[in-house]
Amino acid sequence: MHPLFLLFLVLLGFSSRAAPVPADTLHPIGPDRLLSYTYANDLFFRTDYYFTQGMTLTLVHPALARLPVRHLLLSGPSGSTQYYGLRLRYDGFTPLRIQDPFIRVGDRPYAAYGYASFFRISNQPARHQLLTTALELGFIGPAAGGKELQTAIHRATGNAEPRGWDFQIRNAPIVGYRLAFEKQLAAASGHVELLGTTEASLSTLYTYASTGLRLRAGRLNPYFSSLGLAGQSSWQLYGQATLEGRLIGYDATLQGGLFTSNDPYTLAAGAICRTVLRSSGGLVLAHEKLSFEATATWTSPEFTGGRTHRWGLLGVTVAF
Repeated sequence: MHPLFLLFLVLLGFSSRAAPVPADTLHPIGPDRLLSYTYANDLFFRTDYYFTQGMTLTLVHPALARLPVRHLLLSGPSGSTQYYGLRLRYDGFTPLRIQDPFIRVGDRPYAAYGYASFFRISNQPARHQLLTTALELGFIGPAAGGKELQTAIHRATGNAEPRGWDFQIRNAPIVGYRLAFEKQLAAASGHVELLGTTEASLSTLYTYASTGLRLRAGRLNPYFSSLGLAGQSSWQLYGQATLEGRLIGYDATLQGGLFTSNDPYTLAAGAICRTVLRSSGGLVLAHEKLSFEATATWTSPEFTGGRTHRWGLLGVTVAF
C-alpha cells in the first residue's frame, strides 16, 4: 500500500475514535465532518500529455485538531470558526508523445508526485472571508508510482503504453507551506456570489503567488456559511467559474528537485513561463449530505514552446 494512503487510513481511524476537541471561545472548532475524492484527467478532452491525471482524497474532521502540527498553522482573527483537514494528492505529468522511448528535448519532463497536506481553515461568516493555511510534506519522483499507475491504466484501456518514464524527475522531498485568502466582493439575491482570491506557496515543489476571482451562480448555500453540505437549501445546483493569474518562482515538475541534480532531464530556469493564466468552469449538484462536481480547467503555456492545456475533473463529497 502506498505510504501516503496508509497514513490517511491511520488518521481516518484516529478521527473516528477520538472525541471532538473541546471548543475554544476565541477560536471555536466547526463540527463539519467531510470525506471527498476527486479524479482529474486530460482524457476528457482526448489528449494525453502535460498534466495527464491526478487524484485527491480529503478528510475534514474536528479530531484532527488534536495533531500537534496545528500550531504551525495560522488561526485567524478571534471568533473565526476553525476547521482541520488532511488531503492526500497525486499528480502525473508527461511530454507530448508518450510513445517515444527517448528524451524529448525542449518538451515537458516526465514527473509524478504525492504529498500529504495538513490544513487549517479559519472562517469568518460575518465578514464573508476565509483564511486557509497548509503544511505539505511528500516526495516527487519514481516513489510516487507515476510510471506504474499510467502503464496499468493504459494496459487496462488498450491505449499506447508510455515508454519514457525511465527519464522522469528523480526522487526528492516535498516540504511546503501554503496560504490562501478568500473574500466576498459582491452578492445578489442569494443566488450569485463573486469572491476575490489570493494565494501564495513556498515549497520545494511549487513556489508561486496568485490572485483571482471565483463566480458562483444558481441555487446555492452561502459560501461562507459552513464547510458542510447542510444549509438553507437541501438541494443545490449551481455553476461556478474561476480566473487566476499566477506568478511562478519555482516548479519542480519542470526544473527537478530544488536540492538535487541527478535528474536525467529538466528544463532550464530561463525556459519557465513566469506568468501563467488558469481558468475553470463547472457544475455542482448537492442534496443534503452528498455532493457531485464536474469541472473543466484550462491553463496557458507553462514553458517556452509549450501548448495551452485542458483537463476535466470529477469529484464527490460526503458529509458524515
